[in-house]
Amino acid sequence: MLGTGAFQHLGLIANPLTQEEEKNLPLAKHTIDTLQILKDKTKGNLEEEEGRLLDELLYDLRMKFVKLSGQNR
Repeated sequence: MLGTGAFQHLGLIANPLTQEEEKNLPLAKHTIDTLQILKDKTKGNLEEEEGRLLDELLYDLRMKFVKLSGQNR
């Protein structure tokens, strides 16, 4: 759910209410940071597959965030 929200805030998927892509980079960053906090807090309590999924999600979101942040300059 948080991952989907981050993709939505990055403007990569449409808002389900408006059906429009809406970019909000500060909110995307906040959501990515929240996912990192969850990863840190659940360290040692996740199954291997869950940890890998979270790592891959965070990596993907961060790379997309950096790319989109550079386009706004």
